[in-house]
Amino acid sequence: MNVKQTTVNAIRVLAAEAIQKANSGHPGLPLGSAPIAYTLFAESLKFNPKDPKWDDRDRFVLSAGHGSMLDYALLYLFGYGLTIEDLKNFRQLGSKTPGHPEYGHTVGIETTTGPLGQGIANAVGMAVAEAHLAATFNTPEYKIVDHYTYALCGDGCLEEGISYEACSFAGTHELGKLIVFYDDNGITIEGDTDITFKEDVGARFEAQGWQVLKVDLVATPDNLDAIKAAIDAAKAETVKPSIIICKTLIGYGTPLVGNEKCHGSPLGEANIAKMKETLGWPCAEPFTVPEEVLAHCAEVAAEGAKKEEAWKEMFAAYEKDYPELAKKYKSYFSNEMPDLVSNEDLFQFDKPMATRQTGHVVLNKIAALIPNLIGGSADLTPSNLSNMKDTDTIHYGDFTAKDKSGKNLHFGIREHAMAAIANGIQVHGGLRAYCSTFFIFSDYCKHAMRLSALMNIPVTYILTHDSIGVGEDGPTHEPVEQLIALRSIPNMKVYRPADGKETAAAWISALTGTSPTALVLTRQNLPQYENSGLAALKGGYVLEDCEGTPDVLLIASGSEVQQCVEAKALLAAQGVKARVISMPCIEEFEKQSAEYKESVMPSAVKARVCVEAASPYSWYRYAGDKGEIIAMNGFGASGPAAKLFKLFGFTAENVVEKALISIKK
Repeated sequence: MNVKQTTVNAIRVLAAEAIQKANSGHPGLPLGSAPIAYTLFAESLKFNPKDPKWDDRDRFVLSAGHGSMLDYALLYLFGYGLTIEDLKNFRQLGSKTPGHPEYGHTVGIETTTGPLGQGIANAVGMAVAEAHLAATFNTPEYKIVDHYTYALCGDGCLEEGISYEACSFAGTHELGKLIVFYDDNGITIEGDTDITFKEDVGARFEAQGWQVLKVDLVATPDNLDAIKAAIDAAKAETVKPSIIICKTLIGYGTPLVGNEKCHGSPLGEANIAKMKETLGWPCAEPFTVPEEVLAHCAEVAAEGAKKEEAWKEMFAAYEKDYPELAKKYKSYFSNEMPDLVSNEDLFQFDKPMATRQTGHVVLNKIAALIPNLIGGSADLTPSNLSNMKDTDTIHYGDFTAKDKSGKNLHFGIREHAMAAIANGIQVHGGLRAYCSTFFIFSDYCKHAMRLSALMNIPVTYILTHDSIGVGEDGPTHEPVEQLIALRSIPNMKVYRPADGKETAAAWISALTGTSPTALVLTRQNLPQYENSGLAALKGGYVLEDCEGTPDVLLIASGSEVQQCVEAKALLAAQGVKARVISMPCIEEFEKQSAEYKESVMPSAVKARVCVEAASPYSWYRYAGDKGEIIAMNGFGASGPAAKLFKLFGFTAENVVEKALISIKK
């Protein structure tokens, strides 16, 4: 047996042993896909384990993240720093080898995967980033950005609708440096895929504009030459993305081969012993790998280091010949940000505007300052105003199949893939990603948004048409429960600004933070407030105050701040002192010191009214036992926005009534 075959088997054995020790995991995919993964890493992938964040490395995404031990075995063998002890601690608390691959947790993991289909959509985003950066920085003499994105997916990924959305986008935009391996083993948890999934996958991808290649790993299970030939053919196609359909045997080498029982359960000691015998595995002790395998993988890694050195030499020459481009390239990949807080131009608003409009103004002012900003909408740009508009001095352009230098992305009506593609762009590096849709459709984006938060990456989500203010489109398009849904995601900032200056602060928070931010913006016009502005960075602040201690606190976000401001004046006419608190971002307010929160919302003032045209569940913590909440306890209706606000109690008069009730409690 040659060293290549032994290395393939090492991947299989390490995966099976780690899963067995953990008594938890998915051995089927690593056993069947080991030859694919080995051939990619040893024969095609451009990487340097000593510098795992090298800009021009190829990216590998295990979209079928349940097969995580495939990733960990590769990272151990090829020298990314994982140890045998890490493999022995697979799926254990605090280990570097969690149940599914986690970005930022394990060196060498490019993105968090596990929720099926997310990884393949992230890979599309990475390919978008590579294509845009290449179009921006490459010259005829220097290909500074020149790498591939690979993903390994299974039946589950392709059954999820997000994969159709993402792959349709990739084909339409001719992402020729995206290569997907499909581990076609015909098995899911419930058994043979024929009970649920009988479509012609190749025909589907051809229809989406992909090159389709096939490798039979059933008749010849470890046909490494055929895999390499398919990868070479995929690279030779420079326009179409490629899918390599690999017909594999799940659980290869074990008595459970081809059986769903090996998909998501440990094999058992007896079956592992039989597998080692079948594979001719030379090591008797568990978690032991032949020295020749480790030496072979080290040689591959060393070749990768040489490739990076050659790239550095090329970049040095590039920097000499194109100093301005090189400087711009370095700025793209740095985390530096211009001083937005001191930029007074971002806060200039003097007439009533919808916050979707003020958001558009701020976006375009910021885009002129942050050249690596890239993003777009799910076919709603004219409504949610999420585009960067060309000026006399700056051309942003559209990212298209024929011109990948454009910064405005047209995602099409693909909200779920849009959010996951934005995640892929962001984790790739070099770019700052945003995406946009109506707030009601954040439900379609939700899982990808959750992964933004889990990965702690600063994707910005522009979500317009934020309430019953949508009006005539009716309850199907009027968000009610979406605010509390997003606020419940750990590490997600949700900003619902009340005017232009708060919108500017929200954008600044999004771009200077490290976590994702949702900007929830109105369709209808709102007034501009004299005292709003940078204080919104603290999440909540006193917008309008009274003399002395207030009798009642009026607390609101977004468009309902207007009703509270009007109610304050009405209450003053009755001799009641009210303080208006604007609360654009609960998450940021909760980060403030106890002293600051007390200064804004004195605990001694029990009379309170919380107002928001959405679910009431965000507000019980602030209302207390004597407060009142004006919110939506059902769905909206179809009609003019002003009439809907009156119908559902979002009026200054109702705020006054609730304030007086709260004071009397």
